[in-house]
Amino acid sequence: MRLLLLIPIPYSLLPVSMRYSQKGMATPVNKIAAAGQGSQQGFVYLPLIAGWLVPGAGHFLLRKWGRGALIATSILGMFVLGIAMHGKLYSNVSDVLDVLGLAGDLGNGMLFILSRVFGLGADQVQVTTADYGTRFIVVAGLLNVIAAVDAHNLRTGRKA
Repeated sequence: MRLLLLIPIPYSLLPVSMRYSQKGMATPVNKIAAAGQGSQQGFVYLPLIAGWLVPGAGHFLLRKWGRGALIATSILGMFVLGIAMHGKLYSNVSDVLDVLGLAGDLGNGMLFILSRVFGLGADQVQVTTADYGTRFIVVAGLLNVIAAVDAHNLRTGRKA
């Protein structure tokens, strides 16, 4: 029977090919943002606010038609499917988890406001599929927030 001894190996004995390269790590600020040409003109928060209120609108303002259409289609589809499954829309909070659900629902922007105005979305879960519908609605809101931040990053030049 052999004994396996764990002996620490000093870094100086490691082969040179094991060292890491800085290329591709922590991307630098892109050239447009560094030069300040055109990236800071106008209201830079407009794509963020528009993208939050209407899914995909922030990318449409930046003339990113394909990305905006994909975002709008996916978020609207998830929201409509959630409503069709009788998903719950959080309006009042009585528990910590309800606060998280309300934060996700508020991420839908005008979709949440309009659905509350027209009385869409169940107040209580009554069918089996409603729980899945609730999750669809919350995830659509969270995805909308991520998309709005992405539009803001495109506008400020943090992302190419």
